[in-house]
This record gives sequence, structure tokens and C-alpha cells, in this order.
Amino acid sequence: MIIKNGKIITWEKENRILDGQAILIQGDMIKKIAPVEDLLREYPGEELVDAKGQYVMPGNICAHTHFYGAYARGMAIPGAAPKDFTEILQKLWFRLDQALDEDSVRASAYVCILDAIKHGTTTLIDHHASPNFIDGSLDVIADVVDETGIRAALCYEVTDRGGEGRMKAGVEENMRFIRKVQSSRPGDGRLSALFGLHAGLTLSEETLDACRRANNVGAGFHIHAAEDAADEYDSLTKSGLRTIDRLQKHGILGRNSIVAHAVHVDIKEIDILAETGTWVTHQPRSNMNNAVGMAQVEGMLRSGVRLGLGNDGMSNDMWEEWKATYFVHKLWHRDSRRMPASLIEQMAVYNNAELATDLFNVGKIGKIEPGAQADLIFVDYHPYTPLTTGNLPWHIVFGFHSSMITTTMVAGKFLMQNRQLIWIDEEKIAREALGFAPDVWKRFVTISQETLEA
Repeated sequence: MIIKNGKIITWEKENRILDGQAILIQGDMIKKIAPVEDLLREYPGEELVDAKGQYVMPGNICAHTHFYGAYARGMAIPGAAPKDFTEILQKLWFRLDQALDEDSVRASAYVCILDAIKHGTTTLIDHHASPNFIDGSLDVIADVVDETGIRAALCYEVTDRGGEGRMKAGVEENMRFIRKVQSSRPGDGRLSALFGLHAGLTLSEETLDACRRANNVGAGFHIHAAEDAADEYDSLTKSGLRTIDRLQKHGILGRNSIVAHAVHVDIKEIDILAETGTWVTHQPRSNMNNAVGMAQVEGMLRSGVRLGLGNDGMSNDMWEEWKATYFVHKLWHRDSRRMPASLIEQMAVYNNAELATDLFNVGKIGKIEPGAQADLIFVDYHPYTPLTTGNLPWHIVFGFHSSMITTTMVAGKFLMQNRQLIWIDEEKIAREALGFAPDVWKRFVTISQETLEA
């Protein structure tokens, strides 16, 4: 197709905003950018799509999320409210994931991916857990990814908290799925796989070694680290090392691996993350919700850490994550000069694009240029002040809203057009997810009561 009459935000490293240009898409890739008359003359048989003056830009990328967290929305937690991060894990997440079965895993993937499409997020890096449905759980999610047309990287979080049997099942699920993706590349390159680990505080020395030995095919790891100070103290108790030092000792870090949060790392740990080229993801809305503090984002970027932006299972509206990042660091440091929007642009656009490009190996992702994947969104934004490449990040923070996204495309296929979902029946998905929710919540309450009695 040829997309005409759009103002093109390229998100190239030297970003450009192009007016009077059109985009030629062939297959899943951007083929050419040129005046529409030139493209029509050279490619007369192509479908013509009118962007109607909207901004056409690469889709947003989420570097860390949890589809399975969908069923936490509106759910009451029995007993007193959790007082700290450890209790949040124990009272909420370690019970919710046990309440999930095949149907609810599938439904949670559907609703989160639907949410992403509507909010212009075209690539998701998920971190899954369902201790009572491990074997084949990643296939269930992958089927939803394939059906909906989104781009996603999947893994299963290995943990010791369910015993040795479940730990080994998690290892096997990761390796089975990694080999499957590496051998077949289903979904036309829209699917990728990592080796998931929960966090150091639920992993023994023996399990970390076992995971490193099992992962013999070069896949990166995806793990939470130093989200709360409890992770650091647990690591010191178990190994005498801080969290990042411990992960380095066990061979978990590296250029293909992702560490989520890194809120409570020290200067040496930041150096290790930078030296090993490990990806770190920042999730400010989650950090605020869990009251764990804020990562040293500016310091990590200055130190050369490859730092991206995720949402940790909050809504897949990544511009909301931009806004949270911009405001919370000013409040956290009590300094309005902190966290300029240009740094958020570096994380959310350029770093996330580099991470996605590395993971999916299908050409560049997150840019509009020849040879890049055609993952695009149309944004119906009408600025009343000048919009330039220099001030675009501030327009996003103060002006852009997800309600302005009218069209979402992944790999050259429309998933939403003119605010109408193409492949997904939203009402049906919501109805089915709602049908499973009462049983999930009932199991959650039962697990909570059994835990309290024990």
C-alpha cells in the first residue's frame, strides 16, 4: 500500500518530521518514502491509504509487561492491605498467578493485547507466570499473539516458591518454547522468546546455575532485579553479594538479557549493568503503586546503561508511562529540572527500538525508513503551537493522548483502522474474560484462606 497525506514522524536517530511525503509498504516492510506522485507512477497497482493529515509514526514499544496481571483489576485482597513490597507479592501476585488456568491465561493475553492495539503499542515484551498451568502456557499466549497480529516476546518466570517440580517445569517450558521459536519463527517474525526468571529473592543459587546450564541456545534472560530493597538484602543473605553482582556471577547478565526495575542498585551495580550491556527497564507507574522508590534513571543513562521503558502490567498506554516518568522524577528529587522529556524519548523510543530490533531479528523496528518493519500508528493531533523534532517529546508529555490514536498497524497489516478493530471482536473478548473472572477470583480467595490457615 501507499500511505499518503500524513505528517511522518520517522524516529530516526536524527528524527525528521516529513510533510508532503508518502510511505510505500510492501509485505511487512517499509519500502520507500517519496512524494506520492512519484510512488504512484513507479508503483501504479498499490492500494492508496489516506492518512487525512494525521501524524504517522512508529508504534510504541513496551519493554516489560505482564499479561496475566489483567485479572488483578478491581480485585479485593482479603485481610489487611499489604504494608510493603514483600507483602504485595505474597498477598496479591503469588496468589493470583496460582489462580490462573488455561482459559484465564488465554483471556488475559487477549484483553492486554487488545488494550495495546487501541493504545498504539505494537510491540510487547511479556513476563508470564501461572504455576498451576505451566506446560504449554507460552503456546497459548503465542496463539493469541499470532491471531491478533501484535508483535511480542514471551517467557515463563522460573521460581523456587512452588517447589523443585514446578521450578523444573518452568525451565522446560522456557527451553521448549525458545527452541520452537528459534526453529520455526511463527507469526512472520512477530514472535520472540526469552528465558524468564522471577527475581533473585525467589531463586536459589542452585536454581540460577541450573537455568544458566539449561539455556544453551543463546537466548537472553528476563528477570526482575532490585525492585525493592528486600531483593538486595535477600541476595546478600544468600550469597554475600548484591543482586546484580549475584546475577553476574551466575551468568544471567549480558547484551540479550533484560533486568526489570533496578531501583535499589548501587554505583558498582550500575557499572556492571553498563559493562555487560544488559538491558534495564523502568516502570514508574508500577514503582509508584508499590511504593518501592525510583531508579537512578538519569545516572544509569549517563553511565551507559541500555535503559528502556516498560509498564509492568499496567495499561498498555505507553504515553501514560512517558507522563509518569516525566513528573514523578521531578517530585522524587524535588527538582523541576530533573528528567527532561528528551531523556524519556531516548528510553521509550530509541532504546526500546534497539531492544525490539535485537529481539525479533526482522530488520529495524521503531523507525520509519526503508527496510524497517511497518509497525505504524496514526495520531489525530492538532497542535496549536509549533511542533518540531526538538520539542516533540514535550508535545507527547503535555499534548498527546491515546484517544488520538485512530489506526494501528503491525508488520504491514492494519489491526485497527479509523478506531475500528480489524481482527478482534472486543465485545466478545471482554465478555469471555468477564466470564472467567469470578472463578479466578474465587480460587484467589481460596488460596488466600489456605495460606492464612497454614
